[in-house]
Amino acid sequence: MHVKRHKYGAKRTTVDGIAFASQKEARRYQELKLLERAGEIHGLTLQPGFPLTVSAVADMRELPTKIGDYRADFIYCACRRGAKCDKTRLVVEDVKGFKTPLYRWKKKHVEAQYGITIHEV
Repeated sequence: MHVKRHKYGAKRTTVDGIAFASQKEARRYQELKLLERAGEIHGLTLQPGFPLTVSAVADMRELPTKIGDYRADFIYCACRRGAKCDKTRLVVEDVKGFKTPLYRWKKKHVEAQYGITIHEV
């Protein structure tokens, strides 16, 4: 039986019943869970989606048109539990071993559209 390998060498890994695309992503999840348990971060969410839109002009009105999606690996608030989480403390993370041209384009688009910074681990 032939086992299909990931083209970039990543090994799918399961932690807490959650399948991750790579061992590196699974390790980062474990680190973030420890930080959350210690109260250093809160609101850890896996695989948050960001719709990608552009403005299109139709009938003299600007209408947002969805052109795709970006899915980060993690999003969380980098403040202690109970503290107010604003946009400046919101962390969007992507665990990367290899940055494809499509990923680089989506990253730029998300950062411009949402006014955030994607942190690469």
